[in-house]
Amino acid sequence: MNNWKIFANGLLKENPTFTLLLGMCPTLGVTSSAGNGLGMGLATTFVLVMSNMVIALVKDFIPDKVRIPAFVVIIATFVSVVEMSMQAYLPSLFASLGLFIPLIVVNCIVLGRAEAFASKNNPFRSILDGLGMGLGFSMALTLLGSVREFLGSGKIFSLAIYPEDYGMLVFVLAPGAFLALGFLIAIINKLKAA
Repeated sequence: MNNWKIFANGLLKENPTFTLLLGMCPTLGVTSSAGNGLGMGLATTFVLVMSNMVIALVKDFIPDKVRIPAFVVIIATFVSVVEMSMQAYLPSLFASLGLFIPLIVVNCIVLGRAEAFASKNNPFRSILDGLGMGLGFSMALTLLGSVREFLGSGKIFSLAIYPEDYGMLVFVLAPGAFLALGFLIAIINKLKAA
């Protein structure tokens, strides 16, 4: 598989959210707005890229018995970097994402890519894989957050499109996440089949 296909794989063919249905906890939990979706997606992308790179570099030195715990420690290190940086420089985003930032450690996208790709490939290809999967995840969260924010409050990235009085509250709440995600997956599957 060439380098472009590794990168594009996460964006389109194996999008973590719309195709593989991975990472549903943050997908449904933080996408009440486009800004939250983008922030969570970019935080996860950073963790994916950095952890994939480090795992690809040290994979030959990690004994099989402690492979998964070692991967979790590497991932947790980068999640801590993201969490502290976000708390220092983006406190409002940090407050809105809350508990979902530390939960990146156990996100199945991150651990799955570490196990399935980074532990079997070189650092460059692992970085491309992490970047593709992360940007695909970011794109999905931002799209879902935009749809929910637009239908729920008449805004996208907090810019008013129509009066908030006409918004449907259900899309800002948890059930709206399921509805919007279901419709987006159906639309994407229809487009893929065409």
